[in-house]
Amino acid sequence: MVTDNKLPISLLFIFFLILLILPSNLAAHHGWGWATSEEFEITGKIVEIRLGNPHGEVDLLVENAVWVVEVGQPWRNSRVDLTDNLVKGRVITVHGHRSANADVRLVKAERVVIDGEDYNLYPNRES
Repeated sequence: MVTDNKLPISLLFIFFLILLILPSNLAAHHGWGWATSEEFEITGKIVEIRLGNPHGEVDLLVENAVWVVEVGQPWRNSRVDLTDNLVKGRVITVHGHRSANADVRLVKAERVVIDGEDYNLYPNRES
């Protein structure tokens, strides 16, 4: 029995489309492209903490609304000793950039201030 090892052209086309679409979807959120270029500052009380990969998230209660703050990757948070200082109920100030979508309460943190102490996640960026 002879078999043809060639993939049907439709499968090749689908594979090609996946290769084109996948990187743009992955890049859509990660990095800074989704955020405004303007500096943004917000202060609130920590109500939830989710640390891990690809980055940590902290929910802040600000004027009866919850904002999600993206803090750094685990190694970045650890490098500036931020991890142990993120505690539920603590009030923090976040300097960074908010989502370009005004309907989304999301902030990418460059620097976090807790009890007057700076935790500079991105020391090479102005914040």
